[in-house]
Amino acid sequence: MRPVPHADTSNLTGIARAAGRLFYPRTTHQVARLVRVANRHGRTIYVVSTGLNYGYGGKSPPRRTDLLLDLRRMNRILNAGEISRANPVAVLEPGVTQQDLYDYLQRHAPDLTFNVTGSAAATSILGNALDRGVGYFGARKEDVFGLEVVTGAGTVLRTGFRRLDEKSPLATSHPYGLGPMLDGLFFQSNLGIVTSACFRLMPRPPREIAVSLVLRDAQRLAEFIDVLAELKRDGTMGAVTHVANRERSQASLLSGITRYLEQLGLPPAQVARESQRALRLASPGEWTSLGALGGSPAQLRAALATVRRRMRGLARVRVITERRLDFAFGLLHALRALPPARALAAALAAVRPLHVLALGQPTDAAVDNLLWKFGASGLSATELDASNCGLLFINPALPMDGATVVRVLDKLQDARTQPLYITINIESATSLVAVINLLFDRSQPGEQEAALACSDKLYAVLRAEKLEVYRARADMMEQVVAPGDPFWETVKALKDALDPNGVLAPGRYNLK
Repeated sequence: MRPVPHADTSNLTGIARAAGRLFYPRTTHQVARLVRVANRHGRTIYVVSTGLNYGYGGKSPPRRTDLLLDLRRMNRILNAGEISRANPVAVLEPGVTQQDLYDYLQRHAPDLTFNVTGSAAATSILGNALDRGVGYFGARKEDVFGLEVVTGAGTVLRTGFRRLDEKSPLATSHPYGLGPMLDGLFFQSNLGIVTSACFRLMPRPPREIAVSLVLRDAQRLAEFIDVLAELKRDGTMGAVTHVANRERSQASLLSGITRYLEQLGLPPAQVARESQRALRLASPGEWTSLGALGGSPAQLRAALATVRRRMRGLARVRVITERRLDFAFGLLHALRALPPARALAAALAAVRPLHVLALGQPTDAAVDNLLWKFGASGLSATELDASNCGLLFINPALPMDGATVVRVLDKLQDARTQPLYITINIESATSLVAVINLLFDRSQPGEQEAALACSDKLYAVLRAEKLEVYRARADMMEQVVAPGDPFWETVKALKDALDPNGVLAPGRYNLK
């Protein structure tokens, strides 16, 4: 296995640290051998799955390392041919992308689906899950069990019942195993390299719809969140509901609207004018949510009736299905010579690629919007790092309490020095997470520094409120990891046990 001389660690945060020579291992054996060699020669290693960790640091390590392992060529579904509705588990290597798994299921098990995220279709499923990403159906950490791990000492460890013979019927079916559960040690950690894991799939319901809720009065956001929380707790809306502010919604829609109008051959001034009209139709409120409902026709009717009843007077409820979108778009597109119809068609053109995320289909829509915004629409979603787009995430975990959420968001807005693109995710029955984007142009002097300074101010607000981010950027590790804290000191002790020479990802969610 020959290395590439230098690893490109440019990333959207604008901060890149050297990661030395680049390797593309194909097997767990090769990964273990590289780790053992690094131990012998006093080298350090940073690992990425596909390197598309946009907004969190990409391929750039928290500290300088000697070697970069890119696992994208470890892209097998190890139990391909065995996946079925009766066996809804895929054993994935870290190079398997959202699109890979979606395409496989479409061909071989179309009655199954999985928990997709709004990031690019080419992102790693395990890479995102191990950093505790949130999909449209729930927290991805809940989908993963039975890990195969190369520890920092170069040994191979399998957790749960995968420690048994791979042919054991328990290896990929029972998620807990016997004895202490070690799986959690390898989420957001630098204790080992996960080279495969079991990933839960879900039966596709008989019918599924996306539900958009538009808050009528921004002053009632706390009440809106509390109602969504109750719908989550009682199982009416069991999937994750994403609640976006106007800036976030419009940023997601503007590129699709503009492209549609441009394709009609309208002059630029008219495109700009009509884009704003279509935006007001597609995103009419300060806060708009998107979630999913699934089940039998009777279950859907009952769930939708419950949502409508609890949201009466609070939010406008829109039901979105493929059939409705296709029919409405076809009709309005045929009437595009009429300005009102054209505006509605443009709005639907932008909504169509986004709503399928709530139904389990990965897309590049979110990344394509960023590429368009920064004048690089000719690039693919895997090339975002090559654009001028600067992207920082600052993502707090929050209690499931509307009043607290609004109070914290107000303080963040007061502290900001640039627009905040906010999505609130109703993640679990007891808590939620917010995804806050800071955007800047990397080609413009001073914008990176201003964005980082704004991020620091936002983080200071969170800590003053005794809150924390649920996922940290590579450049934030020294802010979130605290010497002397018993928790982080224990994590360091585990590092000493599993990676005594400190070979793997120094400083990543650890003191060492």
